[in-house]
Amino acid sequence: MSLNEKKSVCDPYSQVFISSKDYNSRNLYKKRREAMLRELDSFCVIAGMPMEPGGEEAFVQTWNKMIQEPAFLYLTGINQAGCYLLLDPRDGAEILFVPEKDPFKEFWNGKRLGYVEGDRDVQKVTGFKDVRPLDELWDTVVERARKKPNPGFAYAFYFEKWPDDHNDQFRKEMKKALASEGLKGFKLKSAASLHWKLRLPLEKERISDACVAQNITDQAFRAVLGQMSSLKNERQLGLLLDYEMQKRSDGDLAFPTIVAGGANACCLHYVKKDEPLQDGDLVLLDFGIRYNSLHSDLSRTLPVNGKFNPLQKMLYEIVLDAQTEYQKSVRPGVSLKEIGNIPWDFIMGALDERLVKGAKGKFKLLYDRRPHGVSHFIGEQIHEGEPGTRSLEVVLEPGMLISCEPGLYGEFWANIGGKKFHEKIGIRIEDDLLITEKGFRNLSENIPKTVKDLESLIK
Repeated sequence: MSLNEKKSVCDPYSQVFISSKDYNSRNLYKKRREAMLRELDSFCVIAGMPMEPGGEEAFVQTWNKMIQEPAFLYLTGINQAGCYLLLDPRDGAEILFVPEKDPFKEFWNGKRLGYVEGDRDVQKVTGFKDVRPLDELWDTVVERARKKPNPGFAYAFYFEKWPDDHNDQFRKEMKKALASEGLKGFKLKSAASLHWKLRLPLEKERISDACVAQNITDQAFRAVLGQMSSLKNERQLGLLLDYEMQKRSDGDLAFPTIVAGGANACCLHYVKKDEPLQDGDLVLLDFGIRYNSLHSDLSRTLPVNGKFNPLQKMLYEIVLDAQTEYQKSVRPGVSLKEIGNIPWDFIMGALDERLVKGAKGKFKLLYDRRPHGVSHFIGEQIHEGEPGTRSLEVVLEPGMLISCEPGLYGEFWANIGGKKFHEKIGIRIEDDLLITEKGFRNLSENIPKTVKDLESLIK
């Protein structure tokens, strides 16, 4: 069956099964499940989201395309609540459990994967051979548990240091279901560490997706730079940037775009986005797009009127140089935690040399030396990695994708060329780095960020 034929099968389900026109997505998801099976020494159940985020509240609607538990999405491509996956290395089982088909819900919300006796739509779309109705989940779990030595064990996907999320709730439900059938001594282990081992390094298909996302982001950013003089406020700038990214992609934004003019950039996750853009201010942009299963995650800081003043230029180039200094240490074999202080130490030294000593200036930061992490992993989630720790102690390997985003936020004074300057600003410059055998490849290197390039492109 050709890719075009496969695309036609998946087309009506594009919202609930994430597939690519560039490669065989079903084969990719199957390879991931097979790799997970090789890591397991007992059966494992991974729960998708039990309901769409916000669905547990009477008044919340997220209206977001991406609603799935990332671990489940990574192994199945299914972006729909109420689905479950069972993997068993004993017989190589890959069993997908889905709700009964609900035509009335489809009338409201579009095509959904659902079980219908004798119908093979779910198999055709997802590539699973064994698809069962959701009400058979616990009987299947108990049947497989009874075949284990006593006391036996199995895996569920949950985070031991993150209680009471939907994954932990599922763990409790699984324990209860087993206990109700006389299997009180049956143990459950977390499959999370096995999963991260496989998920953090990107396959060639996801690397390709990441590169396309970067190209889209580059084109969109350049289009916005050419229209800066016509944009009067943060909202207009944000809407234009979102439009330029989304019209070039098949996916949603990677996250809500941050547009923070002037002192607003001193709030790291500024979301208000409703104030005028002031002549002479800088504006900080944090933005990205999702393409197939990967994201871009970029930050750029630029002058609203197209020209940095001398103090802005000095501070901006301190951050840019800190990024370069940090990248000297990015390579396989080190962890993000090991190298995480390099840019912040550089920035503090540069402020002392260039601002305090060189420009008879002073500064007041909004934090103590380190405002935020300089890197995070990028994958199924824009901030990939184990919740709480962000996997910062994981040793970098080829294929891993990380952000590189030093920043500077506070109030600054300087005397430059006989003039006094004062700024309360935030500056962040963020690129995405793909770890290679000998170091890294900067996927964002073509997206303008030098003072010269920005000033020449802003119109």
